Amino acid sequence: MIRNLGTLFIISAPSGTGKTTLLREIRLKVPKIRFSVSFTTRKPREGEEDGRDYFFISREEFLKGIREDRFAEWAYVHDNYYGTDGYMIDNWLSEGFDVLLDIDVQGARTIKCRYPFAVTIFILPPSWEELERRLRLRGTDPEDGIKKRLINAKREIAEALWYDYLIVNEEISQAVSEITTIIMSFRYRTKNRLNFIRPLIEPEILGA
Repeated sequence: MIRNLGTLFIISAPSGTGKTTLLREIRLKVPKIRFSVSFTTRKPREGEEDGRDYFFISREEFLKGIREDRFAEWAYVHDNYYGTDGYMIDNWLSEGFDVLLDIDVQGARTIKCRYPFAVTIFILPPSWEELERRLRLRGTDPEDGIKKRLINAKREIAEALWYDYLIVNEEISQAVSEITTIIMSFRYRTKNRLNFIRPLIEPEILGA
């Protein structure tokens, strides 16, 4: 039987847009999709779990991974390394699984260079006022932290123009439905359904 390659989906969004909630719901609704968990050298925060939130590894392990070209993209931020495991992505795609990546705009550009076929999706807030309201409602950042996130959001939203799809997260269930539709539409593309058509038009494949 012919093995179909999976599709890589990159999702980016500014802080406060609701991306984490969207990703959780999508993973529950879309069957047979894999979610790439990033690697980091920082210490786990309270409530974080290895393999769920991040893979927490030593600096020596991370640097070894860089030398071996293990990471599809990586960055050094606030004295710690963060990276996306290219080996894992390649294995999943070759096995026919769709792969979901949660990554910032800088990492998305790097991933897109390595995987030109990747589908990029950017999540937008319904308005600037709503984004600021959501950030304040979280209660996790001081005032200067909120201002910094809003400045970063301006920069990130400016990058949204090169993404393939833009989703406005005004209402969670609607946004989840729209992203799910995008993912499922790629599964119905002809090149991803060859296992169904080849036996019908090429009987010799079945030994006839």
